Amino acid sequence: MAQLTPLAKGLITVIVLGAAGSLAWNFGLKDQFAGKGGSEKVGAGETANVSNVSSAPAAVPKVAPAIAKPVADKNAPVGSAKNPLRVSLVSFHGYAPALVANGNNLSTQPGSLYAGKDINVQFLIQDDIPTLSTIFESGAAQCAWRTSDFWAQEQPNLRNAGMDGRAVMIVDNTQGGDAVIARNPDLRSIEDLAGRSVALLQFTPSHGMLIDAIDNSSLTARKKESIKTIFINAEEGTAGVRAALESGNVDAAVLWDPDLALAQRNVKGSRIVYSTKTATNLIFDVMVCDARLLAKPEGQAVVQKFVEGWMEGVQVARANPDNAVEALVQTEEFFKLLADKEGKPFVKSLFPNVVWTGVEDNARILGLAGGTNHYERVYRRFDEIYRKAGALANPKSPVITPQDSFDYRFIKAMLARDQGAAAAAAKPQNTFSQAALTEATQKSAIVTKPVMVGFSTGTAQLTKRAQKTVDEEMVPFIENNGKAYFEVSGNSDSTGARDTNLRLSAARANAVVDYLATQWEFPRNRFKIVGNGPDRPLCNESNPAGEGLSLEDCRAMNRSTRVAVFGGR
Repeated sequence: MAQLTPLAKGLITVIVLGAAGSLAWNFGLKDQFAGKGGSEKVGAGETANVSNVSSAPAAVPKVAPAIAKPVADKNAPVGSAKNPLRVSLVSFHGYAPALVANGNNLSTQPGSLYAGKDINVQFLIQDDIPTLSTIFESGAAQCAWRTSDFWAQEQPNLRNAGMDGRAVMIVDNTQGGDAVIARNPDLRSIEDLAGRSVALLQFTPSHGMLIDAIDNSSLTARKKESIKTIFINAEEGTAGVRAALESGNVDAAVLWDPDLALAQRNVKGSRIVYSTKTATNLIFDVMVCDARLLAKPEGQAVVQKFVEGWMEGVQVARANPDNAVEALVQTEEFFKLLADKEGKPFVKSLFPNVVWTGVEDNARILGLAGGTNHYERVYRRFDEIYRKAGALANPKSPVITPQDSFDYRFIKAMLARDQGAAAAAAKPQNTFSQAALTEATQKSAIVTKPVMVGFSTGTAQLTKRAQKTVDEEMVPFIENNGKAYFEVSGNSDSTGARDTNLRLSAARANAVVDYLATQWEFPRNRFKIVGNGPDRPLCNESNPAGEGLSLEDCRAMNRSTRVAVFGGR
């Protein structure tokens, strides 16, 4: 088994880490499944506040790791038997369709989907997660997996190294595979994490999910700072994060499958506080290809076949998930050991929490059938999150526009030929009902976002400025949480007549929902409208200093319009 080098560990603390299974494999589960034991204690990781995460950036490695280059005849056409298209992957069940398309093998097999397209693909399992600049410069591979947030951080580094790339397709979308999980079932919301400890791996997609949730919560700045984030050492990885939770050394953890599923099974009474089952439009995996390959007509033709074969693999894997399990077990040692230890049904049980994205899903996520481009929104949001958190190896790297990170030609070409996929992508992804809204909002909110929507005194009419606030602060939050129901509440401070404040706050909440339904076409029955008046203060106006606020700032916080998320944990 390949072991992580010290340099690779350094890279992992500098760049944003990739998708689920690879980290568990490298950072602990590999040894556990191989019978070498696993850590049962919290690593010597750093403790920091989410708001202060940039105070401890990792050192930047000076040398890139060496990668063994597959033997290939560079004079032969790319994608031929003598010079296959080389693609870097990690051990992750989200990539099962690619292995299925290759005939349940890392190399293209006769009779496989890729063979039928007259293309040879060689998948390389590189669980040490080398940088794209290392992969592309060495020629080890022409394409490599990345999560959209990981890619947002690494593309500036790639350009700094004199190279570039583009994402060419969305390959999966986690919908339940990443979560904040608490030991105590009484921890029901992100706001309940105040004063608690949370174990995680720094600068991973799940870390970004936690930051995004806390940023969007109703916690005051002081309470946000009270959340103790325990960064587990890279050597211990997700197995170390899970061990910290299972041992009771922390109150909660941010995990992803398979460690998330194992923690739910092992920690009796544990509770999922927030997950991508709610935040369905937040974490995507993409395939990134070298810009030099994409610049050549012959390279474009090969990538088109590569994308088409993967998309067809999605349909075959969905139709026969047992075969997808076999593809993983036959090609990746991680999944062979996982299946040996937990059984193949356990591997299969991981599939529902990740969506293998076909043409229709790509069209929806990329906004090619109308609606929001979720990929670009997420790319932009995570670039903002991780620059603020100090994740970039070079903080002065220029911001790259999301449009300049994705090559849409390949999915567009497939969509043009597949009218059924185009029509399906244009339809609403989820259906919502008044009955389900009523049921969902009887439970506790998962997270509540306060938004300072300004109204003229005594009115409930949205001004242009108020509409812009809704557009920029409320709409992305709703779009993140694609399967959730919401409560939109109007709130006031304690000044003025209570009855008047109750009526006015309800009218203002209704005005916001009207705008969301008419201008953004969100289904109206996703929203419960409430007028709280002064009855649900976020800040104690009799003691604003307790939150480090002035009385006026405290009252302003209480006058917010709030969006509470329900369901889809």
